Amino acid sequence: MEKKRIVVKIGSSSLTNTKGEIDQEKFNDHIQAIAVLKEAGHEVLLVSSGAVAAGFTHLGYPTRPVTLKGKQAAAAVGQSLLIQSYMAQLAQFGITPAQILLTRNDFSKKERYRNAYSTITELLERGIIPIFNENDPVSVAELTFGDNDMLSALVSGLVHADQLIILTDINGLYDSNPRENEHAKKFDFLPEITEEMMKGAEGAGSKVGTGGMKSKLVAAKTAISLGVKVFIGQGKGREKLIRILEGQGDGTYIGKDELISINSSRQWISLHSVVSGKIFVDQGAEIALLTKGSSLLPAGIYDIAGVFEKGDVVEVFGSRGLLGKGEVLYSSDEVVKLMGKRTNDLTKEMDLPFVEVIHRDKWVKAQVWREQK
Repeated sequence: MEKKRIVVKIGSSSLTNTKGEIDQEKFNDHIQAIAVLKEAGHEVLLVSSGAVAAGFTHLGYPTRPVTLKGKQAAAAVGQSLLIQSYMAQLAQFGITPAQILLTRNDFSKKERYRNAYSTITELLERGIIPIFNENDPVSVAELTFGDNDMLSALVSGLVHADQLIILTDINGLYDSNPRENEHAKKFDFLPEITEEMMKGAEGAGSKVGTGGMKSKLVAAKTAISLGVKVFIGQGKGREKLIRILEGQGDGTYIGKDELISINSSRQWISLHSVVSGKIFVDQGAEIALLTKGSSLLPAGIYDIAGVFEKGDVVEVFGSRGLLGKGEVLYSSDEVVKLMGKRTNDLTKEMDLPFVEVIHRDKWVKAQVWREQK
């Protein structure tokens, strides 16, 4: 089998018992399957829930806490216990893990985003398994991923993974809730995630984790848009992950055979960047951006809004509304001086380092990043 880069997401429902505690039998089963995957030569990255489950009893809670402060306190204790468990169990197979805790802020800041990629790449090159979780003890609502399903999708896109495997307590996707409808039909393969499927998944999922089935569909849709195939399902035994890679998994495979990978720069622009301003363009520039794959030149700009600096991300508007967004090569003050002027005139009048205001490699159409949301 061709060696692949695999992101495995282990959800709370497939890691805990009915009390919300870490189930050691389930945990050991995952460890053995990961070891087999690694022994087969694949690069493995793990997104693991379970910090709250590992920590709440040590704080004296009789059951999993429901308050935010309770969950964050349990996560603060449980995260170190969880990674210790991974280190001890994986060491039996000669595997070293590395803990990476992230918040949305780590993705929204370009330098942090690049540093995360460099660090992860270095770990993989040295045979280490990165284990990701959201940095729950310090996360606030506006800086969270929502759940680890979305975190796993974004990580898989960031590292250009070949496959995202989301392990859960349901063996795939159905046309209705199999827990309520015994005649529910299972989907073995889906080329894409439709809006109809999203609406049908409302409320479906485990009570243990934060992510129900809808969150898994949103994550799958995001991963597919970034060029990563997805498997959602369950499994048992040391060969379960290998079987999934071989197409024999107990679940649903999502994504066409040929998916286009999105480069890291465009991923950051489309999914994580903060918009600093707006640029308004004429019809000629609109056509060039949307149908010709061109860069945005000063001649097509007739107005701007907001204050931005070189390297900031701005939205671009045309006659049909929002066209997309991109990273600018000039500040707002500089764009005001350049806009409306032809390239030949600019090269004669000014010594410019770039003729483009937004290069095509730093541009994402609105249709693309809206689908990724």
